[in-house]
Formats: sequence, C-alpha cells, structure tokens
Amino acid sequence: MTLSAIAARTQRVRLGTICLASFPLRDPILMALQWASLDMLSHGRTVLAVCIGGGPQDGPQFTHELAVMGVQSHERVGRLLEGVTLLRRLWSEERVTHAGKYYRYTDVELLPKPVQQPVPVLMASNPKEDRVEPAVVDRILRRVARYGDGWQTDATPVDTFRTRFDTIRTYAACQGRDASQFESCLHLMVNINNDREQAYREATTFLTSYYGTGAISRERTELWLAYGPPEAVIEKIHAYLDAGCTTPVLRFVAPNLHDQLQRCIAEVLPAFCTDSALRCL
Repeated sequence: MTLSAIAARTQRVRLGTICLASFPLRDPILMALQWASLDMLSHGRTVLAVCIGGGPQDGPQFTHELAVMGVQSHERVGRLLEGVTLLRRLWSEERVTHAGKYYRYTDVELLPKPVQQPVPVLMASNPKEDRVEPAVVDRILRRVARYGDGWQTDATPVDTFRTRFDTIRTYAACQGRDASQFESCLHLMVNINNDREQAYREATTFLTSYYGTGAISRERTELWLAYGPPEAVIEKIHAYLDAGCTTPVLRFVAPNLHDQLQRCIAEVLPAFCTDSALRCL
C-alpha cells in the first residue's frame, strides 16, 4: 500500500522491498495480484526482494508470528521457493494449475498481468559465517542462483560480498542463466554527520528503537552502517561498488530523515553522478 502511494507521486525511481520477510506467510495468489497491480500502477518500476523471515532463533516475536499465522519454522524455505515459482507462473501463464507441498490451485487466471515480463525477484540472504556451516552457505547461494534474478544482503563484509556474488553468478551460469544480468543489492544504513561519533550514536539509537534492545551489536553496526562526514559515506559505498554491488539502497537512520536525504542529494550522490551502478538513485 505504501509503495502504491509512492508510485502515484513518482515517475522514474524503482520501487521495491528490503527483504519482504512476511513472504512465506502470504498466499501466493493474493501476493501475485497485489504486486502485479503495483507494477501496473508504477508502469513497470517494481523490484521484489523476498526472504524466509525470522525463526525462533531470531527472537520470541518471530516464534509468536509464525504461530499466529499457522506456519512452522522449518516450512519457511519451502514456502518461499514454491511461492516464488508460483508468482512467476501466475504473472506469465494464461491459466495455472499447481499441486505443490504447500499450495494447490486449479485453473487460476490472474489479472492484471504485470507490465514487466519478467518482474525481477531478488532473493535476500545473509548467512553468518560464524553461525552457519560452509555447506549451508553454499546451498543458500545455489538457491539464489537458481530462483532469483539477483541477490540482496546487508551487514556483509566487502570481501565476503565480492566472493559470494561471484559464486552466485558462477552457479547461475552453470544453470544456463545469463549471470551478467544478475543484480546485487546492498541494504546500507546511513547517517551523515560531520561529527562521526554523534552519527554513530544517532544511528544506534534509531536502530535500537526499531529492532529492540540487544538486537544491534557494535560489530554488526560497523558492517551495516555508513556514517560520519559525506566522504566517509562515499568511501563505504564505493567499496561495495568495487566489489560488484549493482544496487546500493541507502536507509537513513537519524532523527531528521528529511535533512539526511537533502545532505545525501547535495553531498553524497554527486560523487556517483557518472556511475551507472547508482542509476536507481
């Protein structure tokens, strides 16, 4: 609903999600209808990014959410992959009959169809190397290469970002897909302030309020956040562009978001005015 309101007030910017964590909880037909309608309203400017959402290991609020929606935690990956497959069929085929593990539909005609054929669907993932076995990380990257049109991540070290995106493109090419068309989207928190320590304090206050006390560690924040004078923010964005990032998404974390946006336009974006990687900004 928010994106549709923005679609009505804009003409050029792409409209998308940062890790639609509720995707495994949504009915694919309703989701396909809503997103196709948004793509129509925006004249084909949407990019959908989805993920498996949170599980019990991420906090009690996620356990409660899953219970309320009647979804088991171990079902999240399967629902994500089956749901993405269904969306693509509903958006492109005249009528769809599907008998899967989680969803069953007979002779479904979905209208309207989206303007974009196909609608880009990014798979969001950020497995932590100190918490996830290498074999599991590899399985996740293969999943992105097979089911996604790109990869979305955050709080990922630059070298890890480069290695994982290279791996995803290699796996995609092995499956006969055009890896050169794959997007890599970085979700980067930003606070522009000439006083670097004040920028950090403002950002962590914002993030703690949003995600809850204890959810944001110093180590994670340093990875997640570009903060300080414009030069420091520019330097961090450039590091990821050099590592292969095609679509940086800047999220301002500060008391006055309007001021942050204006400083970004005036003092950060000019550094990338000739860089095609920031075309979406």
